[in-house]
Amino acid sequence: MGRHYDNYWPPYISVAERREQAQAALKSLKKKGVDCQPVVMEGRAIARTFWGIKWCSNLEAYSDFANRLPRGRSCVRHGAVLDLKVGAGTVDALVSGSSVYKVKIGIKPLPERDWQAILKECAGKVATLVELLQGRLSGTVMEIVTRPGAGLFPTPKQIDFRCSCPDGAAMCKHVAAALYAVGNRLDSQPELLFRLRHVDPQELIRQAGSGPAAAADASATALDDADLSALFGIELDAPAPAAPARKKAERRMDKKPKPVNK
Repeated sequence: MGRHYDNYWPPYISVAERREQAQAALKSLKKKGVDCQPVVMEGRAIARTFWGIKWCSNLEAYSDFANRLPRGRSCVRHGAVLDLKVGAGTVDALVSGSSVYKVKIGIKPLPERDWQAILKECAGKVATLVELLQGRLSGTVMEIVTRPGAGLFPTPKQIDFRCSCPDGAAMCKHVAAALYAVGNRLDSQPELLFRLRHVDPQELIRQAGSGPAAAADASATALDDADLSALFGIELDAPAPAAPARKKAERRMDKKPKPVNK
């Protein structure tokens, strides 16, 4: 009986050995010219910001994923996600295990009715794009965008995945690791969540004009947008220049102030 179980269970590999294997696999991929964007963990917390934490807690809210998520957490903490690329509705990852496995995840677009409902309910409640992406939101907005089943985060039925590993489970640990890795990546690139769901975060800002926050300081918004590239590494369309207004302002500044009659 002992021999049977010895043959059945794979040999134990320590955390240090798993990390060494992952690093060796990463170096091998880079030597082959693979452009890798590994997920690097600092400490045990997978995510530390609003969007990253909410992404992970959304995954953990579904019983469909409960069995495999713990092993996925271990994998991502051990540095097993050697490459993670997030696009419009897609996640591609390379995850280290007994070999290097390819993970492909598809995220369905947010249904238009749900997006329109979010826009309507958030109208006037989000002043700037920086405020949105940094997660500096009111409790009301947070509740709307994280609403189970109708918010920005996908449900299990909206997620398709496959992995090149031989594990026949519905979700293997490599897929779970890649899903958790998305939460980690949202810490530094929160705009990726909107890209995944095929929606434009700028629409939430444009809705501000239809709500009580319409009087928000436009100059502060412009400053936030200008700093957005440095904060999150994303590009924004430049606003159309208001040349006539600027010239008038310049002419006013050129004029000498009239003396005040006492």
